[in-house]
Amino acid sequence: MKRYFVHLSYDGSRYHGWQVQPCDISVQGEIERCLSVLLQRAVSVTGAGRTDTGVHATHMVAHFDAPEASDSDSGYDDLASYPDIDEEQLAYRLNRMLPPDIVVYKIEPVAESMHARFSAKWRTYHYYVTTRQTPFNRHYTWQAFTWTDSNGERRTLDFQLMNEAAAMLLECNDFAAFCKAHTDVKTTLCDVVEARWMPMPSVCHQLKFSEDSAADWVFVIKANRFLRNMVRAIVGTLVEVGRHRMTLEQFRAVLESKLRTRAGESMPAKALFLHKIEY
Repeated sequence: MKRYFVHLSYDGSRYHGWQVQPCDISVQGEIERCLSVLLQRAVSVTGAGRTDTGVHATHMVAHFDAPEASDSDSGYDDLASYPDIDEEQLAYRLNRMLPPDIVVYKIEPVAESMHARFSAKWRTYHYYVTTRQTPFNRHYTWQAFTWTDSNGERRTLDFQLMNEAAAMLLECNDFAAFCKAHTDVKTTLCDVVEARWMPMPSVCHQLKFSEDSAADWVFVIKANRFLRNMVRAIVGTLVEVGRHRMTLEQFRAVLESKLRTRAGESMPAKALFLHKIEY
């Protein structure tokens, strides 16, 4: 058998997450369906992670195994029916068959010991926030509109304070406070090595519709692993800090409590992207 890595991206808007669902459409299910047709046999695909319903990926990695023509003990009677794969041609044909919101960029052979999930060393997620209303990115950002405080002044998110809180994540190793309840994870320990808010160019700014170049932000977080709903729960809690509803001391207390009920609400999935997988 020969193992292949598939590098792809997808718009998760209409999918019930990455993982195959019994009655709903999933990204994994679509890839397995198309690969099975092209390779004329049942193909099982393993992803580097499991994105939730509505979450996107600019870089997902998955692997599948295929018999080689040289396999003498593969269990297939007619090995000539399973010639060695032309990776570039398979990627091309796969993209012709897949729905347009899933795109395969590369298929490459890897060592049999490589595993899309367990061999991954680092995963990076991005969460996109805008503080202005715009029709151009409403499907892929969370719009944090200004509000009026008790003194009658208009306020926006305090990203400097949010970055001070985000820095505390690097000192933490147990993220139980941001883990979805009733999951079957064996441990809530994660090694977070990057967590920060960064300003970014926006469509509005590039088109000169607005002079406010600091209205669009991305939260970047990198770790060896992530718990279910972890990033969206972290962002929701940081937003509480940015709105001055939670102090830095209270944010640290949330981390130390390891209680999901102490943290902020889970943010909408549409603004979350699995950005990069590193091996």
